Amino acid sequence: MTETLAFEIKKTKQSRLPELDTDNIPFGKVYSDHMFVAEYKNGEWNDLRIEPYGNLSISPANATLHYAQSIFEGLKAYRSKSGDILVFRPQANAQRLNVSASRMCVPQLPEELFMSAMTELLKVDSGWIPDKDGTSLYIRPVIFADDPYVGIRPSETYKFLIFTCPVGAYYSEPVSVKIETKYTRAVAGGVGYAKTAGNYAASLFPAVQAQKEGYDQLIWTDGQTHEFIEEAGTMNLLFLIGDTLITAPTGDSILNGITRNCVLTLARDWGMKVKEERLSVKELISAMETGELKEAFGAGTAATIAQIRRIGYAGKDYELPKERPLSQKLFNALDKIKKGEQEDKWGWVYKI
Repeated sequence: MTETLAFEIKKTKQSRLPELDTDNIPFGKVYSDHMFVAEYKNGEWNDLRIEPYGNLSISPANATLHYAQSIFEGLKAYRSKSGDILVFRPQANAQRLNVSASRMCVPQLPEELFMSAMTELLKVDSGWIPDKDGTSLYIRPVIFADDPYVGIRPSETYKFLIFTCPVGAYYSEPVSVKIETKYTRAVAGGVGYAKTAGNYAASLFPAVQAQKEGYDQLIWTDGQTHEFIEEAGTMNLLFLIGDTLITAPTGDSILNGITRNCVLTLARDWGMKVKEERLSVKELISAMETGELKEAFGAGTAATIAQIRRIGYAGKDYELPKERPLSQKLFNALDKIKKGEQEDKWGWVYKI
């Protein structure tokens, strides 16, 4: 890494911000004016710069295109009522990025570089942070192999990018999910806990098949027996059974979700019974049939809190209760903390 974090900043000649319709912001389709770029070569991160958002030029032999040595993160910035820029738990994302980096043979990225790059980029593109309810600025850091080499080995060069996009809700209403017992997302000893591109590519085909059947997402089960609930394609899963909030423990095949951690922290702070333990498909079906399952929801950066209205299994659909007080309370609490409207006693919010 270079001795200082001095960035070259080259601003766009023509901002696209006037084209943004703040009343209709799709998720992940509109991008802000600038991006941060850094290059890794000769064992160091160099050439730190902010430049206009635009396409990249890469070799057809680029290692990532062939071998998917790519990792990423996702986090959000919010505009408070007083106009401050607030980012939710960026240090946790920086740390998790390096967990993924270790597993994928990607060089470590200093947290100082991550935080400085994000901070300066948000200052340059501060006008892109929407302030309407249900909106935020999604931040996507990504590192990918950059060697023009067709051969299976860790790359010797990499690019680190951060780009941003204003977004609305990922899910606009409670979702319908299907328990998947044929296809596998991740297995013990694999890379399921890393945010790496291949995990998501492998999930596309079964997810598309489920969508054809009328479901929004899949509930993945363990890859060895398909007997235990793991996570969904875009979020960790939590279930309120009786008076106990249950979620699968993180490990090789389950992402250590930052929003999941927040949910568990809040629930424990409220005096709830919380268990991080394996939940079998049989136990979940039984809880739905007896009415013990009060709520089911997902937790993730993009989805935030995604309430589940229906769960499908073995050709049968189970409708969940329409009243979802816990997940709504969690959503409201997190939303207020993120926007600086409620006490942040855990130091989750980073003010720019």
